[in-house]
Amino acid sequence: MLTVHHLGRSQSERIVWLCEELGIPYELKRYDRRADNKLAPPEYKALHPMGIAPVITDGDLTLGESGAIVEYIVQTYGNGRLIPRRGDAGFADFLYWFHFANATLQPTLGRVMALERLDPSEKNAPLQMAKDRLCLLFGMLEQKLGAAPYLAGAALTAADIMTVFSLTTMRLFRPTDLSAYPSILAYLQRVGARPGYQRAMAKADPGFAPLLGA
Repeated sequence: MLTVHHLGRSQSERIVWLCEELGIPYELKRYDRRADNKLAPPEYKALHPMGIAPVITDGDLTLGESGAIVEYIVQTYGNGRLIPRRGDAGFADFLYWFHFANATLQPTLGRVMALERLDPSEKNAPLQMAKDRLCLLFGMLEQKLGAAPYLAGAALTAADIMTVFSLTTMRLFRPTDLSAYPSILAYLQRVGARPGYQRAMAKADPGFAPLLGA
């Protein structure tokens, strides 16, 4: 049985959303963050050597890393849905944005957050460089989403599932004003209207209203 181990308000929400969009059977195990430092509890850290979310188990398999988990689930249970094939419209866009999510966008947000905690002043040159890079990334997303409803074109793909966390729940950890990016905000409203996303967030983090606005 596929089991999604979800740490509250974390990147593992992606995996719950993926399962709901695919409509596949899975077991959801929720773990609350520690009260003292908001990190994963010991029982979650024990699941995988990295000790971070997301993690799935499937029989004897234990797997971490969002991208690896998404590919495993789609190829094992999804009959190729949500991942375009070579020759499909939007194939190259899908590849780019799927990897952009965790290779570029999320690390840049994390870098800005860490540098702000060290020294939030304008004298912090590495911070200003990271902020400039983040603005560039948001500008790229804004341009892309102004031209198409989803990152690979007309339909939702796993690239969107990989990306949305950084634009929503991540803002709990590093508040970000998206009011200058109307196409990103319209995109988040489209995502928020999807029944699969609504089911996923209600199951993953009951009582939490997704951050879909500016």
